[in-house]
Amino acid sequence: MELLLIRHGLPLRVERADGAPADPPLSTEGRAQAERVAAALAGERLAAVYASPLRRARETAAPLAALSGLEVRIEPGVVEFDPHAPSYVPLEEIRAESHEAWLELMRGGLTAGVDVGVFRATVVAALERIVAAHPRERVAVVCHGGVVNAWAAHVLGLAETLFFQPGYASVSRFLAAGSGERSVLSLNEAGHLR
Repeated sequence: MELLLIRHGLPLRVERADGAPADPPLSTEGRAQAERVAAALAGERLAAVYASPLRRARETAAPLAALSGLEVRIEPGVVEFDPHAPSYVPLEEIRAESHEAWLELMRGGLTAGVDVGVFRATVVAALERIVAAHPRERVAVVCHGGVVNAWAAHVLGLAETLFFQPGYASVSRFLAAGSGERSVLSLNEAGHLR
């Protein structure tokens, strides 16, 4: 089967003072990215469209599901590693505002307080359930950069879980054989966003 992992489109910046989860919606640009990825994949026969329960993923999945004539299926196991964080600031904005703050995040601050091993195991288990449910089919999963990294690291046999930055609304493709082999077809496809 072919598994397409799609990172959500660009969300709005949200910083909540009350400590409630940020869970931002897509920005105008993010909505356009969601439409473009849906149009790019419209010709591919999808058996299902799954999404993380976070708003930015659900909003990115909606146009693809609509064009494919499918309902979005929510999969809690592909939620990002920090779903309850009170802020969401795109890394590009952090880098533009403070190179030092961005470097600190890249040195491990991004996952401070997160059990990355548990996160990775949760992602792998969720995606393996999806793979098992769709033999010989093509399925799209709209998720997050951390999720794409966790699965790709698993498939590639890497010890490091977070090793690259998937672009917003990028597509990464994997093959999953019924015999258990997993392989990477592509990482971070973004030609549809130009």
